[in-house]
Amino acid sequence: MSEAREHLAEVIDSAQRTGEPVYLTRRGRAVAVVVDPVVFEKLVENAEDALDRAELAIARDEDDYVPWEQVKADLGLA
Repeated sequence: MSEAREHLAEVIDSAQRTGEPVYLTRRGRAVAVVVDPVVFEKLVENAEDALDRAELAIARDEDDYVPWEQVKADLGLA
């Protein structure tokens, strides 16, 4: 962490330039990660998509959903 403080601009530049995360450690243990904002947004988007797919799968398993064709018909789009 102390080294990262001394070289913060370099740490940020490295994450942006390479697109690879830079792990900050304290006593050999990761305590934070610096990532490019574009990479971070993509990770968040992918995680949200995965959660949506998992929730849909659960709803389908429980037969607790309305099929897309029915939604379109209800809205007069079909």
